[in-house]
Amino acid sequence: MSPPRRLAVLHSHLRPEVPPPPAGRGENELTEGQEAVVSTSPCAVAGDDRLSAAAGPVGDGELETCVFCRIIRDEAPAFKVYEDDVCLCILDSHPLAPGHSLIIPKCHFSSLEATPPTVVAAMCSKVPFLSNAIMKATQCDSFNLVVNNGAAAGQVIFHTHCHIIPRKSGDELWPTESFRRSSIEPNETSNLISCIKEQLDSSLKTVKTEAAIES
Repeated sequence: MSPPRRLAVLHSHLRPEVPPPPAGRGENELTEGQEAVVSTSPCAVAGDDRLSAAAGPVGDGELETCVFCRIIRDEAPAFKVYEDDVCLCILDSHPLAPGHSLIIPKCHFSSLEATPPTVVAAMCSKVPFLSNAIMKATQCDSFNLVVNNGAAAGQVIFHTHCHIIPRKSGDELWPTESFRRSSIEPNETSNLISCIKEQLDSSLKTVKTEAAIES
């Protein structure tokens, strides 16, 4: 099987230093020899009232400029690997490795914490199925599942998505893999755990209150 082809639209997500397409080539134009594999898929923001409500207020301008929403509405070309009613899987335009793919919810959510659990569950449920196919196609036996959530974490397109990155032994993809980790400090860890549990308790109380109001 030939190596997976690259997307024509999206710029790098994990390598923002990669330069944009050459001048004179439109953002949505495919390079020579590339083929747009696009199927019809209406944007869920407009098509599913429940997901639209969960997404919260989203300006028309944000949906118009979001490259993922444009791909979902078939307004921009993309190499689609998989698609269902909730999510889409496409190839990254500047992959860190052949087969580097993105799982994207069809409804627009700017961050992981803004994405409903049901949508996150739907995305995650496809990871074993998609990663297995991608690893076989690229002759890899491992992969990284990565979510860049927030600007400081490297998120470039603010529409929730996760990366499936095929790996081979010795590829040295992540510089951090050669770093030596230090042991955690018991005292600092105890305080951190207490703080995390407080936040979890607060979140659970909020969820229970909202559920009681809805019922």
